[in-house]
Amino acid sequence: MILHPGSRIQEYTAQGWWGTTTLDQLFRRNVTAKPDAVALVDPLNRASFTDGAPRRYTYAELDAQVDRLAAALLAHGVGKDDVVAVQLPNIAELVIFYLAVARIGAIASPFPVQYREYELEQLGAFAGVKAFVTVTRMGERHDAQVVASLKPQLPSLQTVLAFGDHAPEGVVALDPILAQSHDAALLGAHLSQLHMDPNEVFTVCWTSGTESMPKGVPRTHNDWIAIAYGTTDAAELTGEDHLLCPFPLVNMAGIGGMHVPWLLTGSRLVMHHPFDLPTFLKQVVVEKITYTVAPPALLNLLLLREEILAQADISSLRIIGSGSAPLSPWMVKTWWERHGIHVTNFFGSNEGIALVGGPADIPDPEQRARYFPRFGVKGLTWAARVAQGMQTRLVDPATGEEIAEPGRPGELLISGPTVFSGYFKGESLNRSAFDADGYYRTGDVFEIAGEGDEGRFYRYVDRAKDIINRGGMKIASAELEALLQGHPAVAESAVVGYPDPVLGERTCAFIVAKPGATASFEDIVGFLKDKRIASYKLPERVEVIPSLPRNPVGKILKRELRAQLTEND
Repeated sequence: MILHPGSRIQEYTAQGWWGTTTLDQLFRRNVTAKPDAVALVDPLNRASFTDGAPRRYTYAELDAQVDRLAAALLAHGVGKDDVVAVQLPNIAELVIFYLAVARIGAIASPFPVQYREYELEQLGAFAGVKAFVTVTRMGERHDAQVVASLKPQLPSLQTVLAFGDHAPEGVVALDPILAQSHDAALLGAHLSQLHMDPNEVFTVCWTSGTESMPKGVPRTHNDWIAIAYGTTDAAELTGEDHLLCPFPLVNMAGIGGMHVPWLLTGSRLVMHHPFDLPTFLKQVVVEKITYTVAPPALLNLLLLREEILAQADISSLRIIGSGSAPLSPWMVKTWWERHGIHVTNFFGSNEGIALVGGPADIPDPEQRARYFPRFGVKGLTWAARVAQGMQTRLVDPATGEEIAEPGRPGELLISGPTVFSGYFKGESLNRSAFDADGYYRTGDVFEIAGEGDEGRFYRYVDRAKDIINRGGMKIASAELEALLQGHPAVAESAVVGYPDPVLGERTCAFIVAKPGATASFEDIVGFLKDKRIASYKLPERVEVIPSLPRNPVGKILKRELRAQLTEND
């Protein structure tokens, strides 16, 4: 499935931004170059949340596992361009799944482990998934049983496959399949006739937008490689690095920030799930981790609680990636001064934003915390390869006028090899997502900045889109508002985020009750739980108010609601 226009493929291929190598070919290259090197490591605490002991694979062992799963998918009817849904925690099998899908030319559609029946049914039907790969147990949940129960609502779904013990009736057990030889003839026949173009879609990830339903973002092999150059260059990764991945391997941060950089460099990938600080630090020590990622709140906390770091030898760490919320200049500077560890500043999106400040491009730690390199602007050069193919500009949201002077906020528009082709089955969405010149409208507000080097940097100002960022998980206000409209006591609702020192933001639902009705926190949250939505979307606060503040044309003034929360606190 190729969605990028032929003219764009020709342009970026001629310029060298897109190549002829697929993700499977990158992996096979590493298998050939270093078959006996450790490639992939499970979380230390794996047995605490799913079946199976922690596993370690060399590149050669991993390649054998990929062949076995690839053959199993083929045997159960999955072929080129078929969409295969996956809902797995950060365990080795998730990496094996991606590699197997890339090998046979299918399309992976990853769902966060927090998604429940509501999201799985909604998005599975929309994507037309043919097969679904999951686990039999995720904590106290029985995910394979849940997915199998949705088959009547998903007419396209033919097969459910699961890792783990005691697969329920009607679910294909994958552990025995990966423990024995695969059908080499079946796989060989498929591969002998398979022609893979790196411009074909490899994943359809899901991103929360201002609409009520998450939007599908198709990504090709070349897309992911272009995005991964940002992390690879900013962190100066090589084949000697050991990467610790605590972010879910389901979207830009995990796939573009960890999985594909691992493939590009032939390094070691160590998985972590769910986030647990003692386990995280133990993995840093045991695996001699050189690069990992962490949210700003955690990096601030560790500096304020040095007794925690004193219990672990983190001397192997040389660089940490961070983002999803503004970085503190004090934090970035102090990590370098106390521990000799650089912190990179990353601002990205599933659709294609890839602004990253590493020590090579922004040597000063405090400057690196406040600004991003102004990639894609004539006259400015950067070490990161991703900068060379991008074009960026700021425009006035009201007039569309391009902004060239510092200090004036504008919406960031981008084009280049990191930008997606458009939303999956989203023709109407795509008409407003891009401007007349083909630039993607990010919805994020920046300004041109730079102390002593005027005009060299971007400074993040605000988020234009109505999205709540709760610990890196994006929540669409519109989705919750649409659900709340079905509550018998709710006349109107407005959902906003409010600051939280650890998660970045938490969620508050403002409710206007119907005449004579009452709506309590317990009522609202219980109603949403009954919808079987992901637990991270549930509001932490519910405020019942007489009416919602509106402007003269009737638009809800959410800034006033956020201000009200701040005043009440």
